[in-house]
Amino acid sequence: MKNFTLIIPAKDESESLPVLLKELQNIDCKKIVVLTNNDLNTQKAIENFKDIEILFQKRGGYGRAIIEGINHTDTEYCCIINADGSMDPKYLNQMLEKCYQNDLVFASRYDSPNGGSDDDTFVTYIGNKIFSFLGNVIFKLNISDILYTYIFGKTKSFKDLELNYDDFRLCIEIPIKAKKRNFKYITIPSYERSRIGGKKKVNAIKDGLLILIGMLSFIGKKG
Repeated sequence: MKNFTLIIPAKDESESLPVLLKELQNIDCKKIVVLTNNDLNTQKAIENFKDIEILFQKRGGYGRAIIEGINHTDTEYCCIINADGSMDPKYLNQMLEKCYQNDLVFASRYDSPNGGSDDDTFVTYIGNKIFSFLGNVIFKLNISDILYTYIFGKTKSFKDLELNYDDFRLCIEIPIKAKKRNFKYITIPSYERSRIGGKKKVNAIKDGLLILIGMLSFIGKKG
């Protein structure tokens, strides 16, 4: 078994998660699906998959699912991949190889020549461009897709970030803390597929405001 774990946060993904898990069956790694106890439909939809571990969240939230998944991981490397099928597993080997010399590898929909998205909307595209610009200017990041959480990394590095945000603010917490801790990181182009089923779980206005507040809270803070 390859020495990495896929952390799959899932919420109300009974339609898409089984499709993704079938796609992942030939990938030789550990797979942790992070669910809430009351998401019975998703639990039932994946009950026949034997090569996965189900981790029930102690607290709710997308960010908390990822944090608890990271804390539960015991392999040398791990990767966040969403349950909706939009993040293409074909990049995993490349990300793992890049991670040998880096703490974190960020997939980017906006890197040339092969970045792109079938799932982005005009609002999320503009919001991401604005937040990526602010992150690069304020925190001197070098990242083109700050809101995309398709991230591969050394498990120790993820844990050393001491992540706190339970919600979507985790997406900016990871690169900002990585920069403040002088971690080595790179981005690679990645094409985002259309989600298999369901609607986006991001509220562009509400979550955008939270992300802005979260970003401003890091100004002046040490690592």
